[in-house]
Amino acid sequence: MEITHTVRRTDVALPVIDEAHLGEVDSIDGDLDEFSYVGSARLRELNLSGTHLLDGRITGLTAQRVRLEQLRVDSVVFSGCDLSNLHWSDSKLSRVVFQDCKLLGATLEEITFGNVLFERCKLDLTVFARVRAAEPVIFSSCSLRETTFAATDLSGVAIDDCDLTLAEFDGGKYRNLDVRGTDLSSIRGLFSLKGIIIDRWQTRQLAEALAAELEVTFGEDLDES
Repeated sequence: MEITHTVRRTDVALPVIDEAHLGEVDSIDGDLDEFSYVGSARLRELNLSGTHLLDGRITGLTAQRVRLEQLRVDSVVFSGCDLSNLHWSDSKLSRVVFQDCKLLGATLEEITFGNVLFERCKLDLTVFARVRAAEPVIFSSCSLRETTFAATDLSGVAIDDCDLTLAEFDGGKYRNLDVRGTDLSSIRGLFSLKGIIIDRWQTRQLAEALAAELEVTFGEDLDES
């Protein structure tokens, strides 16, 4: 039975995990299948490379330094994890949920997302570099303050009820990126956002953002000085 999370026209297929078949593990090291990890202490360091995580749940994982590369992650839920300053590269994520997680100041580069949901996550100051949404992706009720999207392909992605204060879009593809209902008045890199989907009333917010980006001076302010 398929379970989806829907925001307007975007449907993300969620992982279907049989909790009764999950085996508890006390560390995340090497390939894991049908597993459950519950973090009980803050790790100093976590390094994973060339690993496959399949059908699992990771709860409360907290680490000072995390480096992940060449990972394949399928049908996994990350819940209540603190992965701030994480560096994650050259990986593929399919049917993955990040729920109530902190990825403050993280760097995610050369990652392919397919059916990925970020829900109530803190992604402030995070850099998404050369990330591609091959299948639907949703950011729901997330903080994306001062987040940078550099040469990303977010075509068809939905951003819903998120904080995009000073978020920057630096090149990339964004056709049909759905940002309806989100405050766009302080975003940067407007010229990259060709073909996005907005509400008509957001046109004024885009005008405010453009004026700030162009550093325009209003004549009325000069006349009053």
